[in-house]
Amino acid sequence: MGSCCTPDHSCSTGGTTTTAVAVAEATSTVYAVSGMTCGHCETSVTRSVGTVEGVLSVAVDVAGGLVTVTTDGAPDDAVIGAAIDDAGYELTGRA
Repeated sequence: MGSCCTPDHSCSTGGTTTTAVAVAEATSTVYAVSGMTCGHCETSVTRSVGTVEGVLSVAVDVAGGLVTVTTDGAPDDAVIGAAIDDAGYELTGRA
């Protein structure tokens, strides 16, 4: 997945130390999202936000209306908001 991986899935670290530094600086951000009511909502948001470049993981709390996004650096709220919108929900801000 990362730039240090070769096609046979082995790791090649020659000259890619900046990648290791960027991954080490993971950031978790919690967003408030309206309109989520069920497991389908959770799946839709997880899939949509998970496709955003730099997103490492997505955790959805439907009951609380929260989405926790872990990124490999500072998150781009506008891009994450657009992904949530594409899934059919509304980002109302950071929680």
